[in-house]
Amino acid sequence: MSKPKVQFISAREAGMPVLDAAKPVFDADAVARADETLQAMSGSFQQWLEADIRKLQQARLDAEHAAWSDPALEQLWGVAHDIKGMGESYGYPLATHMAASLCRLIETPAGRAAARAKSALVTAHVDTLRAIVRDQIKSIDHPIGRALMQTLTAQIEKLGVAPR
Repeated sequence: MSKPKVQFISAREAGMPVLDAAKPVFDADAVARADETLQAMSGSFQQWLEADIRKLQQARLDAEHAAWSDPALEQLWGVAHDIKGMGESYGYPLATHMAASLCRLIETPAGRAAARAKSALVTAHVDTLRAIVRDQIKSIDHPIGRALMQTLTAQIEKLGVAPR
């Protein structure tokens, strides 16, 4: 009989430490210190987000000049992904949702092809994100922000190229 190609090793049986899901990883003091640090940094969030939006606009312009090539769209995706990850922390949940919508559009080969064919959809996402930050539209419940988000995400759904 041949040796199996894979071997399951139990962390417990190997004597390795195992996280106990019933216990918190961080104690209350560590969480409080993290909250205090975030509060201390919060005054810079607007500036950081504005800088990310400038990077996004530049990546959009670069993608347009590169005829929406895959490498240029991947660069745009990277900047949008950063905004998606930090928008909520910066106090802009709407920016997180809009950046996530843009990421969904251009993260697959089919999505990038659709973006080339309908580049106005990419531009609309970037312009919407710029307006969100410029006008400080933070809430998902803002009527204009919600309408823009619903419209753009519906357009992506119609294309059928975004992963679920």
